[in-house]
Amino acid sequence: MTAAVFILFKIRVTPPEKEKRRRLMVNRIGRMSDAMLTCFQDGALHYTYSVNGVDYDASQDVTTLLDRIPAEPANLIGNVTLKYSARNPANSILVCEQWSGLRAYSKEKSA
Repeated sequence: MTAAVFILFKIRVTPPEKEKRRRLMVNRIGRMSDAMLTCFQDGALHYTYSVNGVDYDASQDVTTLLDRIPAEPANLIGNVTLKYSARNPANSILVCEQWSGLRAYSKEKSA
């Protein structure tokens, strides 16, 4: 009985681990498309995109991925690349541990 309880708790996946697995799955099997990043607020990227004529408004919590976000998030507003699940287009990401669709723009003028 004790071993079964131990195994049950050992197998149980925490919400952060579940979210990480979701991101990596979408990265692995997802289709790429264009999106419009509209806002970066409180550790979340807010974006819009369209798949097969259906418009989606989405957000992704990136508080655990801040090392993948450029230092000036305001420079990110605009066009980005996303990955989405073909089975469920509402399941999408802009960034994960192994990939980023963010395009960092420099506001400095080229000489």
